[in-house]
Amino acid sequence: MPRKADRRGTASPGGGRRKRKLLGENPLGLLFSAPYLVFIILVFAYPLVFAVWMSFQDYFFAAPGAVVDRPFAGLDNYARVLQDPAVWRAFGNVGIFLIINVPLTVILSLLLASALNRAVHARAFFRVAYYVPYVTASVAIVGVWLFLFSGNGLVNNVLGPLAPDPSWLINSQLAMPSIALFVTWKQLGFYILLYLAALQNVPKELYESASTDGAGPVRSFFSVTIPSVRPATVLVLLLSTVTGANLFTEPYLLTGGGGPNGASTSPVLLMYQRGIEQGNPDVAAAIGVILVVLVMIIAFIQRKLAGGDES
Repeated sequence: MPRKADRRGTASPGGGRRKRKLLGENPLGLLFSAPYLVFIILVFAYPLVFAVWMSFQDYFFAAPGAVVDRPFAGLDNYARVLQDPAVWRAFGNVGIFLIINVPLTVILSLLLASALNRAVHARAFFRVAYYVPYVTASVAIVGVWLFLFSGNGLVNNVLGPLAPDPSWLINSQLAMPSIALFVTWKQLGFYILLYLAALQNVPKELYESASTDGAGPVRSFFSVTIPSVRPATVLVLLLSTVTGANLFTEPYLLTGGGGPNGASTSPVLLMYQRGIEQGNPDVAAAIGVILVVLVMIIAFIQRKLAGGDES
């Protein structure tokens, strides 16, 4: 009997350790996070895996319940994509968008968040004012933007002879930069809130020490604020890049579906045109897989350059 008791006593800690290793220190947290995990699998992971599989098939839409043969196509869909000038132009367009949008988003949101973090009058009003465009329906905001930047819009009337011809959104050189400015303005409030949350966690003693050492506001901003909010900067970089790479609504609404002549077509908009309008979902899936790979590469480079591993 004592030997059995000893065996039970020695087996129990090992079983407990295995259970903790499997379920974690707090199994209740795993239970609460399970619905979100299921959501991620159903909404993101499964469609991504299915898109990768589809990109290697001769896939086409069929009637529900119909049994059709979709043969393996290998790399044919990727070859068609890489030989399509419209695809290269779409990726070039989104590259222009990211070059304008991402730096502007990081710089403006950090500067405005720093200003709002100070004790200024009507601080709550300004916080809400910057956030309102982000939560407002895109269709409504696009209507205001079209009113401002159309050929006979308010902006051109103010500029007079300095207004571009053709106008902003029908100009092949200015269409994508105009969309980048629009998206930057619309989403700025969200990133300002991220920086505000990070700034409120910066110890005030750091600013006091910098002031004691003779640092002014500008020096304190570069020496204290920017290093202290580095994790938030990495997050803003990643989110703005992923959001920009998925650009669809703005060119679809502002330029009538990627005009003029494809100057504002994004890869996601091109996926919609190829997959839904033209009935080539396999080609659309190949574009999507290439886009995911490129975004992952860009995000990895950004994380390394911004010091995300140290954060």
